[in-house]
Order: sequence, then structure tokens, then C-alpha cells
Amino acid sequence: MEAKATLKSARLSPQKTRLVVDMIRGRGVQDALNILKFSPKRSAAIVSKLVSSAVANAEQKGVSDVDRLFVKTISVDQGPVLKRFMPRAQGRATRIRKPTAHITVVLDEKS
Repeated sequence: MEAKATLKSARLSPQKTRLVVDMIRGRGVQDALNILKFSPKRSAAIVSKLVSSAVANAEQKGVSDVDRLFVKTISVDQGPVLKRFMPRAQGRATRIRKPTAHITVVLDEKS
């Protein structure tokens, strides 16, 4: 039985978030949460909340044993980019790109 959780338009860079996500792919839920807890990256806290949400979704679906769950797939896709401008010297302006990310977690039971 699979459980899924999705976060859309998180104000995180997809490239930096993939570094965190790659650490927990394929691991057990408890192990993944421990890794995220001690990771210094900003996106680790958000991914940790998302994994916890997927566990809650699994409990709601009626998974027999939550301790046997593992991260089956976790992906980070690019969301819309917010474009801002900053004034610079001599009347110029520079574009500031604020990327967003879509994160999807799928948990499954080990057989």
C-alpha cells in the first residue's frame, strides 16, 4: 500500500533541494527523518515535514505497520520562477530570480 504527499511551489531552489532528497531516497522512514533532523540545509526541515505528512497519510489509509515504511520515490521538480528587479549603478537594473520547487514523496511497505 503506497502513501503519497506533495508540496507545490516551495520557496526553495530545486537544485539545492535535490542534494537533500538524494540522501534519503530508498531509506526507511525513521532513518530518513533522523538524517533530515541533523542536516544543516534549509530544505531539510521542509522535506522532513513532507515525509511526516506522507506517514500520516499512510496511517489514514490503514497501513498495517508504519515501522516497515520506506521512501520508495522522492522527486523535486522546478516550479514557477518569481522574477524581481534590483536597482544597480548608473540607472541599470538586474534581474533577481527566485526559484520554487515541487516536491513529491511516495512511501511503500517493505515486503
